[in-house]
Amino acid sequence: MLQIRDLIWGLLFIGCAAAIQVEITPTQGEISVGDSKFFLCEVVGDAKDIDWYAPSGEKILPNRPDIFVSRSDETTSTLTIYHANVDSAGIYKCVAKNGDKEAQATVQVKIFQKITFESAPSPQEFNEGDDADIVCDVVSSPPPTIIWKHKGSRIQVAKDVRYKIMDNGHLQIRGIKKTDEGMYNCEARVMARGEIDFRMIKVVVNVLPTIRARQSDVNATADIGSSALLACDADGFPEPTVTWAHNNVVLETGDKYSLNEDGSELVIKDVKKVDEGDYTCIAKNKAGEKAEEVSLNVFVQPKITYLNNQTASEFEEQVTLTCEASGDPTPTISWSFENRVFSEGEQSLDRNIVVRSHARVSSLTLKNVQFTYAGQYLCTASNSIGQDDQNMYLEVRYAPKLQGNVAWYTWEGNPTNISCKVEAHPRATVVWYRDGLPVPSANFTNLKIYTTPTISYLEVTPSSQDDFGSYNCSATNAMGTEYKEFLLIEADVPTTPELYQVEPFSSTAVIQFGEPEATGGVPIIKYRVQWRLPGQDWTEKEYSAEDDLNQITILGLNPETTYEVRISAINGKGESESSPAKHFKTEPVREPSAPKIEVKVHNRGNSLKVNWIKQDDGGSPIKHYLVRYKAKYVSDWKPEMRLPNDSEYVVLNGLDWNTEYEVHVVAENQQGRSEPGIRSIRTASEPTTIPDAMGGGSGLGTGAIVGILIVVFFLLLVGVDVTCYFLNKCGLLMCIAVNFCGKAGPGAKSKDMEEGKAAFTKDESKEPIVEVRTEEEHIPNQGGGPTEPNETTPLTEPDGKTVKDDKTKGEAEVKNATAEVKTVPNEAPQTNGNESKA
Repeated sequence: MLQIRDLIWGLLFIGCAAAIQVEITPTQGEISVGDSKFFLCEVVGDAKDIDWYAPSGEKILPNRPDIFVSRSDETTSTLTIYHANVDSAGIYKCVAKNGDKEAQATVQVKIFQKITFESAPSPQEFNEGDDADIVCDVVSSPPPTIIWKHKGSRIQVAKDVRYKIMDNGHLQIRGIKKTDEGMYNCEARVMARGEIDFRMIKVVVNVLPTIRARQSDVNATADIGSSALLACDADGFPEPTVTWAHNNVVLETGDKYSLNEDGSELVIKDVKKVDEGDYTCIAKNKAGEKAEEVSLNVFVQPKITYLNNQTASEFEEQVTLTCEASGDPTPTISWSFENRVFSEGEQSLDRNIVVRSHARVSSLTLKNVQFTYAGQYLCTASNSIGQDDQNMYLEVRYAPKLQGNVAWYTWEGNPTNISCKVEAHPRATVVWYRDGLPVPSANFTNLKIYTTPTISYLEVTPSSQDDFGSYNCSATNAMGTEYKEFLLIEADVPTTPELYQVEPFSSTAVIQFGEPEATGGVPIIKYRVQWRLPGQDWTEKEYSAEDDLNQITILGLNPETTYEVRISAINGKGESESSPAKHFKTEPVREPSAPKIEVKVHNRGNSLKVNWIKQDDGGSPIKHYLVRYKAKYVSDWKPEMRLPNDSEYVVLNGLDWNTEYEVHVVAENQQGRSEPGIRSIRTASEPTTIPDAMGGGSGLGTGAIVGILIVVFFLLLVGVDVTCYFLNKCGLLMCIAVNFCGKAGPGAKSKDMEEGKAAFTKDESKEPIVEVRTEEEHIPNQGGGPTEPNETTPLTEPDGKTVKDDKTKGEAEVKNATAEVKTVPNEAPQTNGNESKA
């Protein structure tokens, strides 16, 4: 092939040795749009002019910006195409001339478009649910083939109807979802050239905000300085911004409002009634915005806005009291006077009191005004938020009204006060009259007047019969005058009381009597009871007259003895005649009557104090009292306690909490035991709080604490010394024992200790053995009675017989000493009968 070409050129050279020849290099050219390329025109032979011609046939001038022609020497010329475009394509011709000689050559220039992504922005954002059009604009010549890939795989349009590749190469996704978000590959291919290029496009799916109010209705109370919190929660992508609006005005943080960092919570400060209404929570992002309404309901506590004092006169037709109140919800208004409450409607059978309410106003109408209507009225306005109370005073002007006992009793020389109670408004002036003359005066020197704001007292000291009779009280004010007559009557001694019956016992007798039919006008002060052996002098005793006194007990009588008794009544004027004497005979010597007992919960609540009152001793002195007790739900009694004859109470300690106990108290004399006085009582419930803690402090000062520490230190030293004495036969105690007492130490035991004497009773029964100890310290009793025994115990012989008073000194010691009871188990060592007498 090369040989043929060379042959052809050789022939032409030989045939045209004198002609001009032109050759363009390269002989053809392909230029991509936007690229530049040059072509060299070489001339063989002498050529005066070398020119280039455009595809349009026009000569290419040197000054064109897109196509540049330059001649570097006499035989070459260069054509340069800058930034080629489609219009640059065509056949370019190079012409060489020299006189009439001319030669030319042509070159075919082809312009092609390589793959160019004109528009493939990233990221591209769409709203969820929209039909997304993913833009990927690609140009080339020939036009490229577009392939879309997602997550490394080619999108198969035929398999998913949601996807569609548009004619312009765009990818359409119908109803795009949040799950479609990610990176998409737009790939362009030109098969003719094997050219390929791609762009990665990020697809973002924005989600329209969703919004939810935490509370659709928020309640708040106005005018109490409180705040209201309105809150909503918003979701979406991207994260929505939240704002609040009220009455179409966007709210911002300031003196009235505050917003948290993400705007989801709006705090309304110092809530007022004007703040009530709908607040809009707005969530907004690129996908759009959503709004939710939150209603703020502002309630207002009731407040009484109008209530004034009123004045009226007695017997006026009516007076109306008015009370107005504000509040939301609308408050209910009620009235109260003293202990009576007035609500809506007629409030009395005579229809004189009527309440009417309308909206926020209530009126209380009082018809036929009475002086008793005067006073303080309370208006109460209440709703579900609270209430307000205010008082007003109704002043009723009325003429004086006089009250007081009509009849007054006294006697010559005894002053008495006649009371004239005056009720009046305005205050009245009081004048006393005697026989038509005002008193006091020169004619009535034994009369005196004492006045208080409501009572006028006329003190009368009768000196003769003339001072008894009628006295008049007159009271006057601006509304009128009122008179009242009082009678001063001479008092008399009471009538004789009636002696009903006498109930004798061995050493006492109870007389029952009735009050005198007439007291003589003045109260009975006391009763005088007289008794005697028939034919002997009267023994008497006076008893203060108390309310409902109808029986008296005579003490110190002898058994099996006949007496007569009578009674008289005494008032301020004097003594009545004595009642006819009644005869009675006392009972023989016998066992005592049952004591009257009273049981109270004591101190902390699990202790009981048992008090008793001595009754008839049966004609023989009481030797002692026997006390026993038990919980009601058990059958076994606690050990019986024996107390001296002058004892009046005992305290039972360490009982079970919240348990009912039964207590028996028996009196015993030489004739035997009385019937038991019986009482039942329940102890208190166990406290849940330590009493000392409830006091609010320890109560110990610094000095007390230091003293306690010194005592503890001293006891510690004594304990160490005693230990040394017994273990090592040394120490201060050992020195004292050897040098002063002559004892050899703990090794020598006394005979008494070896014999094991103890104050235990020997009893074969199942009862616990009781140890009796007495304290020598006697605490004086203010009432002169016996010292309060904390605990005590029966003292018995082994066979259960009572220890005689004249044989045991120990019992006499127990009588006036605090007795302590300590129960000892049955397994304690037993002693013989003689040793049991404590």
